[in-house]
Amino acid sequence: MATTDSADAAERELREQLAGLATEARRDDLADIDRMGTEAILQAMNAEDATVPAAVAKAAPAVAAAIDALTARMRRGGRLIYAGAGTAGRMGVLDASECPPTFNTDPGQVVGLIAGGPGAIREAVEGAEDDAAAGAADLASIGLTPEDTVVGISASGRTPYAVGAVRHARAAGALTVGVSCNPGSPLGAAAEHAVEVDTGPELIAGSTRLKAGTAQKLVLNMISTVTMVRLGKTYGNLMVDLRSTNEKLRARSRRIVEMATGAGEEAVERALTETGGEVKAAILTLVGGVGPEEAARLLAGSGGRLRDAVDAARAGQAPPSAERTAP
Repeated sequence: MATTDSADAAERELREQLAGLATEARRDDLADIDRMGTEAILQAMNAEDATVPAAVAKAAPAVAAAIDALTARMRRGGRLIYAGAGTAGRMGVLDASECPPTFNTDPGQVVGLIAGGPGAIREAVEGAEDDAAAGAADLASIGLTPEDTVVGISASGRTPYAVGAVRHARAAGALTVGVSCNPGSPLGAAAEHAVEVDTGPELIAGSTRLKAGTAQKLVLNMISTVTMVRLGKTYGNLMVDLRSTNEKLRARSRRIVEMATGAGEEAVERALTETGGEVKAAILTLVGGVGPEEAARLLAGSGGRLRDAVDAARAGQAPPSAERTAP
């Protein structure tokens, strides 16, 4: 009987928590959405989605502060680790999985953890998000270090798995970021950097794969992309650190070298051949007027930052130290 009473009390507390969340609220003006025509529903949905970028823009200062702190740690060898459950967890896994082909990161440099393990990417694992200890255990299993950054992701900002992961990471000395869609969330309070995007009620009450999911995708795009720009993974707005693992990417590599240098097709092909297909080195040989070996040396000396290596090649001097704090 006592166990039943305890469970009932916990359920009442959870209902009260959910009742206070904007992401769980009901839009009274859409209460008859099931009676609307298909195009009318689409128009309503599109209007709701259009509000998300403005909400994300308001959180930009918080995102920028988190990125600057994250970049400093990644320069010292730290990792970017996402931790979330359900839709939020899948967003983290998706963002992490796209960093190696886009920015030539090591597969272990950007990591996505999802409550319930890899199987939860395809199918929901019941109860996994409620296990705060699992968030800590998953971080421990990958050897969390103080140089790492853990980004907890949760639309509600209360998901135990994400909150547990962030609390564990912060106690271990790692940098922590909490991405949620409710202001004043437990996740935000647990993290050093709170990124709270107020997306408001969903078209379908509580379906946070909609606006909240879109906001999370936009924020994670910002975090990974801008961090990689700061780390020198681009040259201007060109993806110069991509991996040419298929024919499309090989064609893209050639096109990137062409756009970066203005060189003709024959010169581009020769540069890529001489540098073993390395886009950065190929560009450097063409715009810096150096050979493949010198290009490799300059890139190594600049910590892989092509802009610095190009400047050094043109000036005929050693590149700035890779230890400096700004790219």
